[in-house]
Amino acid sequence: MRIHRFVGAVALALSLAACGTSQSATGTGAAAAEGADAVIKVGANPVPHGEILDFVKQNLAPAAGLKLEVVEFTDYVQPNVQLQEGQLTANFFQHKPYLDDFNASKGTDLTFVAPVHLEPLGLYSKKITNVTALAAGATVALPNDATNLGRSLKLLADNGVIKLKDGAGTAATERDVVDNPRKLQFKPLEAAQLPRSLEDVDAAVINGNYAIEAGLKPATQALVLEKTEGNPYVNGLVVPAGHEKDPNIVTLGKLLQDQKVKDFIKQKYEGSVIPAA
Repeated sequence: MRIHRFVGAVALALSLAACGTSQSATGTGAAAAEGADAVIKVGANPVPHGEILDFVKQNLAPAAGLKLEVVEFTDYVQPNVQLQEGQLTANFFQHKPYLDDFNASKGTDLTFVAPVHLEPLGLYSKKITNVTALAAGATVALPNDATNLGRSLKLLADNGVIKLKDGAGTAATERDVVDNPRKLQFKPLEAAQLPRSLEDVDAAVINGNYAIEAGLKPATQALVLEKTEGNPYVNGLVVPAGHEKDPNIVTLGKLLQDQKVKDFIKQKYEGSVIPAA
Protein backbone atom coordinates (compact mmCIF):
# COMPACT_ATOMS: atom_id res chain seq x y z
CA MET A 1 0.00 0.00 0.00
CA ARG A 2 1.50 3.29 -1.09
CA ILE A 3 2.33 5.85 1.59
CA HIS A 4 1.81 9.47 0.52
CA ARG A 5 4.05 12.02 2.18
CA PHE A 6 3.71 15.72 2.69
CA VAL A 7 4.70 17.45 -0.51
CA GLY A 8 5.33 20.97 0.72
CA ALA A 9 3.69 24.31 0.28
CA VAL A 10 4.33 24.61 -3.46
CA ALA A 11 2.81 21.26 -4.28
CA LEU A 12 -0.13 22.00 -2.01
CA ALA A 13 -0.80 25.25 -3.82
CA LEU A 14 -0.67 23.51 -7.19
CA SER A 15 -2.94 20.74 -5.96
CA LEU A 16 -5.51 23.13 -4.55
CA ALA A 17 -5.45 25.14 -7.77
CA ALA A 18 -6.83 22.06 -9.44
CA CYS A 19 -9.64 21.60 -6.94
CA GLY A 20 -12.23 22.79 -9.41
CA THR A 21 -11.69 19.78 -11.67
CA SER A 22 -14.44 17.23 -12.06
CA GLN A 23 -14.83 14.55 -9.43
CA SER A 24 -17.09 12.25 -11.45
CA ALA A 25 -14.36 10.07 -12.91
CA THR A 26 -12.73 9.27 -9.59
CA GLY A 27 -15.42 7.68 -7.51
CA THR A 28 -16.78 10.54 -5.41
CA GLY A 29 -19.82 11.19 -7.60
CA ALA A 30 -23.26 9.82 -6.84
CA ALA A 31 -22.99 7.15 -9.52
CA ALA A 32 -19.86 5.76 -7.91
CA ALA A 33 -21.60 5.70 -4.54
CA GLU A 34 -24.46 3.55 -5.79
CA GLY A 35 -24.43 -0.20 -6.25
CA ALA A 36 -22.73 -3.00 -4.42
CA ASP A 37 -19.88 -3.14 -6.91
CA ALA A 38 -18.72 0.44 -6.23
CA VAL A 39 -15.29 0.73 -4.64
CA ILE A 40 -15.18 3.12 -1.68
CA LYS A 41 -11.68 4.61 -1.68
CA VAL A 42 -10.90 5.99 1.78
CA GLY A 43 -7.79 7.98 2.72
CA ALA A 44 -6.52 7.41 6.26
CA ASN A 45 -3.55 7.72 8.58
CA PRO A 46 -2.17 4.20 9.18
CA VAL A 47 -2.78 4.09 12.95
CA PRO A 48 -5.43 3.81 14.19
CA HIS A 49 -7.60 4.88 11.26
CA GLY A 50 -6.20 2.46 8.70
CA GLU A 51 -6.37 -0.40 11.20
CA ILE A 52 -10.00 0.39 12.02
CA LEU A 53 -10.88 0.54 8.33
CA ASP A 54 -9.11 -2.78 7.73
CA PHE A 55 -11.22 -4.33 10.49
CA VAL A 56 -14.37 -3.02 8.79
CA LYS A 57 -13.11 -4.17 5.40
CA GLN A 58 -12.47 -7.72 6.60
CA ASN A 59 -15.35 -8.21 9.02
CA LEU A 60 -18.30 -5.97 8.16
CA ALA A 61 -18.07 -4.50 4.66
CA PRO A 62 -18.64 -7.69 2.60
CA ALA A 63 -21.99 -8.44 4.24
CA ALA A 64 -23.00 -4.81 3.68
CA GLY A 65 -22.11 -4.96 -0.02
CA LEU A 66 -19.19 -2.57 0.24
CA LYS A 67 -15.71 -2.87 -1.22
CA LEU A 68 -13.21 -0.72 0.65
CA GLU A 69 -9.85 0.42 -0.67
CA VAL A 70 -7.75 2.03 2.07
CA VAL A 71 -5.11 4.55 0.95
CA GLU A 72 -2.66 5.48 3.71
CA PHE A 73 -1.16 8.93 4.29
CA THR A 74 1.38 10.02 6.87
CA ASP A 75 0.33 13.68 7.02
CA TYR A 76 -2.80 15.74 7.65
CA VAL A 77 -2.85 17.69 4.38
CA GLN A 78 -2.86 15.37 1.40
CA PRO A 79 -5.91 13.30 2.49
CA ASN A 80 -8.01 16.47 2.25
CA VAL A 81 -6.34 17.73 -0.93
CA GLN A 82 -6.91 14.43 -2.70
CA LEU A 83 -10.47 14.15 -1.42
CA GLN A 84 -11.25 17.61 -2.76
CA GLU A 85 -9.64 16.72 -6.09
CA GLY A 86 -11.79 13.59 -6.35
CA GLN A 87 -9.01 11.03 -6.02
CA LEU A 88 -10.72 9.63 -2.91
CA THR A 89 -14.34 8.86 -2.07
CA ALA A 90 -13.90 9.76 1.62
CA ASN A 91 -11.24 10.15 4.26
CA PHE A 92 -10.93 9.22 7.90
CA PHE A 93 -8.17 10.86 9.93
CA GLN A 94 -9.35 14.19 11.36
CA HIS A 95 -11.61 15.92 13.83
CA LYS A 96 -14.15 18.58 12.87
CA PRO A 97 -12.24 21.61 14.25
CA TYR A 98 -9.27 20.68 12.04
CA LEU A 99 -11.58 20.18 9.05
CA ASP A 100 -13.33 23.51 9.62
CA ASP A 101 -9.98 25.32 9.76
CA PHE A 102 -8.72 23.49 6.65
CA ASN A 103 -11.85 24.38 4.67
CA ALA A 104 -11.59 28.03 5.71
CA SER A 105 -7.88 28.39 4.99
CA LYS A 106 -7.59 26.25 1.84
CA GLY A 107 -10.92 26.91 0.17
CA THR A 108 -12.00 23.28 0.20
CA ASP A 109 -15.60 22.11 0.59
CA LEU A 110 -15.54 18.95 2.68
CA THR A 111 -18.10 17.72 5.21
CA PHE A 112 -17.81 15.75 8.46
CA VAL A 113 -20.43 12.98 8.40
CA ALA A 114 -19.83 10.33 11.09
CA PRO A 115 -17.94 10.54 14.43
CA VAL A 116 -15.96 7.37 15.19
CA HIS A 117 -13.36 7.75 17.95
CA LEU A 118 -11.27 10.08 20.08
CA GLU A 119 -7.49 10.03 20.29
CA PRO A 120 -6.62 11.98 23.45
CA LEU A 121 -3.77 14.46 23.00
CA GLY A 122 -0.97 13.85 25.48
CA LEU A 123 2.27 15.32 26.83
CA TYR A 124 5.25 12.93 26.61
CA SER A 125 8.88 13.04 27.63
CA LYS A 126 11.98 10.86 27.64
CA LYS A 127 13.62 13.05 30.29
CA ILE A 128 11.02 13.37 33.05
CA THR A 129 8.25 11.19 34.48
CA ASN A 130 6.01 13.88 35.96
CA VAL A 131 4.80 17.16 34.53
CA THR A 132 5.82 18.97 37.72
CA ALA A 133 9.45 18.11 36.91
CA LEU A 134 9.54 20.39 33.85
CA ALA A 135 12.52 22.63 34.54
CA ALA A 136 12.72 26.38 34.09
CA GLY A 137 13.39 27.17 30.44
CA ALA A 138 12.47 23.66 29.26
CA THR A 139 11.60 23.23 25.58
CA VAL A 140 8.18 21.79 24.77
CA ALA A 141 7.33 20.81 21.19
CA LEU A 142 3.77 21.39 20.00
CA PRO A 143 1.83 20.55 16.81
CA ASN A 144 2.04 23.54 14.46
CA ASP A 145 -1.37 23.37 12.78
CA ALA A 146 -3.78 25.97 14.14
CA THR A 147 -6.37 23.73 15.78
CA ASN A 148 -3.97 21.28 17.40
CA LEU A 149 -1.66 24.09 18.56
CA GLY A 150 -4.53 25.67 20.48
CA ARG A 151 -5.61 22.27 21.69
CA SER A 152 -2.12 21.50 23.03
CA LEU A 153 -1.83 24.85 24.82
CA LYS A 154 -5.22 24.25 26.41
CA LEU A 155 -3.98 20.83 27.58
CA LEU A 156 -1.03 22.51 29.31
CA ALA A 157 -3.29 25.18 30.78
CA ASP A 158 -5.81 22.62 32.04
CA ASN A 159 -2.98 20.94 33.94
CA GLY A 160 -1.60 24.11 35.51
CA VAL A 161 1.58 24.32 33.43
CA ILE A 162 0.67 27.68 31.86
CA LYS A 163 -2.24 30.11 31.99
CA LEU A 164 -4.10 31.33 28.92
CA LYS A 165 -5.91 34.60 28.36
CA ASP A 166 -9.59 34.37 29.28
CA GLY A 167 -11.63 33.16 26.34
CA ALA A 168 -8.66 31.88 24.34
CA GLY A 169 -9.86 28.29 24.51
CA THR A 170 -8.82 25.90 21.74
CA ALA A 171 -8.06 28.76 19.35
CA ALA A 172 -5.12 29.82 21.54
CA THR A 173 -1.68 30.65 20.20
CA GLU A 174 1.54 31.39 22.05
CA ARG A 175 0.43 35.05 22.17
CA ASP A 176 -2.46 34.02 24.43
CA VAL A 177 -0.15 32.66 27.15
CA VAL A 178 -0.44 35.19 29.98
CA ASP A 179 1.44 33.25 32.64
CA ASN A 180 4.37 30.93 32.00
CA PRO A 181 5.99 30.48 35.43
CA ARG A 182 8.58 28.00 34.17
CA LYS A 183 9.40 30.23 31.18
CA LEU A 184 8.92 27.27 28.87
CA GLN A 185 10.16 27.56 25.31
CA PHE A 186 7.57 26.35 22.77
CA LYS A 187 8.71 24.68 19.56
CA PRO A 188 5.91 24.20 16.98
CA LEU A 189 6.54 21.28 14.60
CA GLU A 190 4.59 19.34 12.01
CA ALA A 191 2.51 16.83 13.97
CA ALA A 192 4.13 13.81 12.33
CA GLN A 193 7.57 14.94 13.55
CA LEU A 194 6.62 15.22 17.22
CA PRO A 195 7.46 11.65 18.35
CA ARG A 196 10.96 11.98 16.84
CA SER A 197 11.40 15.34 18.57
CA LEU A 198 11.40 13.64 21.99
CA GLU A 199 15.14 13.02 21.58
CA ASP A 200 15.80 16.75 21.27
CA VAL A 201 13.24 18.49 23.51
CA ASP A 202 12.27 18.18 27.15
CA ALA A 203 8.68 17.22 26.35
CA ALA A 204 6.25 17.19 23.43
CA VAL A 205 2.50 17.33 23.05
CA ILE A 206 1.72 14.55 20.56
CA ASN A 207 -1.44 13.69 18.66
CA GLY A 208 -2.82 10.29 19.60
CA ASN A 209 -2.40 8.63 16.21
CA TYR A 210 1.28 9.57 15.94
CA ALA A 211 1.90 8.59 19.57
CA ILE A 212 0.47 5.11 19.02
CA GLU A 213 2.29 4.69 15.71
CA ALA A 214 5.56 5.54 17.48
CA GLY A 215 4.96 2.85 20.10
CA LEU A 216 3.87 5.19 22.88
CA LYS A 217 0.94 4.20 25.09
CA PRO A 218 -1.17 7.31 25.75
CA ALA A 219 -3.23 5.69 28.50
CA THR A 220 -0.15 4.85 30.59
CA GLN A 221 2.83 6.89 29.31
CA ALA A 222 1.43 10.39 28.83
CA LEU A 223 2.45 12.79 31.60
CA VAL A 224 -0.94 14.47 31.13
CA LEU A 225 -3.77 13.40 28.84
CA GLU A 226 -6.83 15.15 27.48
CA LYS A 227 -10.14 14.57 29.19
CA THR A 228 -12.70 12.78 27.04
CA GLU A 229 -15.88 14.28 28.46
CA GLY A 230 -17.21 17.05 26.23
CA ASN A 231 -14.17 16.78 23.97
CA PRO A 232 -14.87 18.20 20.46
CA TYR A 233 -11.91 16.43 18.84
CA VAL A 234 -13.62 13.21 17.81
CA ASN A 235 -12.21 11.78 14.57
CA GLY A 236 -14.66 10.78 11.88
CA LEU A 237 -15.58 10.11 8.27
CA VAL A 238 -15.35 13.06 5.85
CA VAL A 239 -16.69 13.40 2.30
CA PRO A 240 -17.01 16.14 -0.34
CA ALA A 241 -19.97 18.42 0.38
CA GLY A 242 -23.09 17.08 -1.28
CA HIS A 243 -22.18 13.41 -0.87
CA GLU A 244 -23.28 13.04 2.74
CA LYS A 245 -26.34 10.97 1.78
CA ASP A 246 -24.76 8.79 -0.90
CA PRO A 247 -25.99 5.27 0.02
CA ASN A 248 -22.58 3.67 0.41
CA ILE A 249 -21.28 6.59 2.48
CA VAL A 250 -24.26 6.26 4.82
CA THR A 251 -23.59 2.53 5.09
CA LEU A 252 -19.87 3.01 5.76
CA GLY A 253 -20.64 5.58 8.45
CA LYS A 254 -22.95 3.12 10.19
CA LEU A 255 -20.35 0.35 9.98
CA LEU A 256 -17.68 2.57 11.53
CA GLN A 257 -20.07 3.21 14.44
CA ASP A 258 -21.04 -0.46 14.80
CA GLN A 259 -20.68 -2.04 18.25
CA LYS A 260 -18.19 -4.55 16.83
CA VAL A 261 -15.95 -1.66 15.80
CA LYS A 262 -16.27 -0.09 19.25
CA ASP A 263 -15.31 -3.42 20.83
CA PHE A 264 -12.33 -3.72 18.46
CA ILE A 265 -11.14 -0.22 19.40
CA LYS A 266 -11.47 -0.90 23.13
CA GLN A 267 -9.66 -4.25 22.96
CA LYS A 268 -6.85 -3.21 20.61
CA TYR A 269 -5.98 0.21 21.99
CA GLU A 270 -6.71 -0.30 25.69
CA GLY A 271 -7.86 3.24 26.39
CA SER A 272 -5.41 5.01 24.05
CA VAL A 273 -8.20 5.33 21.48
CA ILE A 274 -11.77 5.76 22.73
CA PRO A 275 -14.92 5.00 20.71
CA ALA A 276 -17.28 7.91 20.19
CA ALA A 277 -20.44 7.74 22.28
